[in-house]
Amino acid sequence: MSLLNVKDVSYSYDGTVNVLLDVSFTVEEGTIVGLVGPNGSGKSTLIKNIFDLVRLQAGSIRIGGHEHARPEAKKLGMYLSSNDYLPEFLTAREYITMMGKLFGLDVDHDEAAGLFRKFSMDGRYDDLIEDYSHGMRKKTQLVSALVVRPPLAVIDETLNGIDLEALHFAEREFRRVRDEGRSILLCTHDFAVLERLADRTLFLDLGRVVYDEPTKDLVEEHGSLDAMVFDYLETFQR
Repeated sequence: MSLLNVKDVSYSYDGTVNVLLDVSFTVEEGTIVGLVGPNGSGKSTLIKNIFDLVRLQAGSIRIGGHEHARPEAKKLGMYLSSNDYLPEFLTAREYITMMGKLFGLDVDHDEAAGLFRKFSMDGRYDDLIEDYSHGMRKKTQLVSALVVRPPLAVIDETLNGIDLEALHFAEREFRRVRDEGRSILLCTHDFAVLERLADRTLFLDLGRVVYDEPTKDLVEEHGSLDAMVFDYLETFQR
């Protein structure tokens, strides 16, 4: 069953040049979908449209069958942005409590503290976020998603800046989330991660969908996702 349905979405910031042009794809329940593309390809604008952070100009977006701007849809999706701008005046406990309340969830703080330990942040759960490093803030974002466990998580470069051990643990947790029937749209430049995790990969360039195929098929055809992207860019001299 389709959890996220993006159909014929176009978007322009100035009314003349389309940042997105007739973008269509779906994210099925219980899947991990990779989102790749060079800078300026429209990935961030696409994510902003999904979460109603910019007004949809053309096309339609539905989450769980609901129009994306409806409260019912917004309760189903969680966005982990590429930056680490978290409320520094809160502790991680307070931040994750707040995130839980946004989704109508009473947070299991023992679970959250346990995830902090597994992410090598033992004893830091009640520290102010302002005292966290960049990597710790990224891990805090990941913990919030793993505790809240929304039907759809859109993870935008959140894996960048975390250590290798934490990355491997995050990958295990993402697989567990998928096994529970929840879905992840994972935007990352780490193509090896997608080769290990993603059921499908969506390649966006200049606002258009170039590829939307099973990851294993793309790897079989091109040798790797890295080769797929760079072969395409060289071919079209972008």
